[in-house]
Amino acid sequence: MSKAGKALSWAQVCARRLDRHALTVASSDGAARVVADVAGVHAQVMSAAELGIGMRMDGATRMDVRKALWDQQTLVKTYGPRGTVHLLPAQDLPMWVGALSALPPATSPFPDPVRMTPEQTAAVVAAIGAALAEADMTVDELGEAVVERTGPWAGDLVMPAFQTFWPRWRQAMALAGSQGALCFGPARGRKVTYSSPRRRIPGFRPMEATGALGGMVETYLHAYGPSTPERFAHWLNAPRPWAAELFASLDLEPVDVEGSTAWVAAGDTGAPQEPARGVRLLPYFDGYAYRVGNQPSSLLYPGRASDRALPGNFQMMLVDGVVGGVWHQRRSGRRIDVTVEPLVPFGRARRAQLDEQVERVAHVLEARPELTVGPVTVGGHA
Repeated sequence: MSKAGKALSWAQVCARRLDRHALTVASSDGAARVVADVAGVHAQVMSAAELGIGMRMDGATRMDVRKALWDQQTLVKTYGPRGTVHLLPAQDLPMWVGALSALPPATSPFPDPVRMTPEQTAAVVAAIGAALAEADMTVDELGEAVVERTGPWAGDLVMPAFQTFWPRWRQAMALAGSQGALCFGPARGRKVTYSSPRRRIPGFRPMEATGALGGMVETYLHAYGPSTPERFAHWLNAPRPWAAELFASLDLEPVDVEGSTAWVAAGDTGAPQEPARGVRLLPYFDGYAYRVGNQPSSLLYPGRASDRALPGNFQMMLVDGVVGGVWHQRRSGRRIDVTVEPLVPFGRARRAQLDEQVERVAHVLEARPELTVGPVTVGGHA
């Protein structure tokens, strides 16, 4: 990588990112294309993932996202960046698994009496893969299969979780997902099930590490570039020195953003000439991912937004590409009450754009909307 290149304004960067995230014009290319273009969608809360994807699609509802995941199987639910649950395109899963498997080992957050050794962790991941190669399983069924294949130590109730204790083997679930031994299967009544990517995706095979890492960086830069190794490391929850070495090994192109050097994939320096315009509502986790990818926060959260919206996990309102408010939703039967708290001047034009966004939220969630413009009195994640 060399340090010189095309100059882009922050306004152009905002407009480029909105375009890449299908937040300027809704996509007509389907849920898998939307998810690919934003480098995966956080899916710890599925309703938020459905809304985030549906808001980027032309005329879609949450049912279109569910069909893509469970019927068409063009999406897969698994553990992705940062070890968190994500929706990823099924066709890109070999790249994601190859790249995530090549990350430097993370330090276990658990103390010695709880933590598994590297050998135990490898045994659990192998046991998970072998068990799920045969059938989808609930977490209890999978636990029995893992203990049978590894030993009683894997079932020791030592992991504090939600006022109870989970068995030791469950600390390896995210790793099993990132290594391609596990993904989520369709619910069995109210119970979550786990499945195998090798059964859900014909011909699934992880990519080799070098090509996969390059593909993951290119995917990230398509969605969030121009960016830096430090911001990429933050987005991925990976060591900064490792990320810097990875960037240096790839064919990336430098650009100047308001006097600072950032990087894009070679040849991908284009950006709209017109600044971003309009109001957009981002649901929980969607706003978090947009924030994590779209550093620096001092530019993304101007003025009052740095104090009001930056702390916590609020649903964000973007105004002209940057954070200009927070919002909250509460569902009651077929009605959804939406409260929006603007943090910037809000005249008639922006109010009309907000009305359109609220209508889209209601359409995606298959509900009837009621909008209140005023203070959001609940905290983030409420």
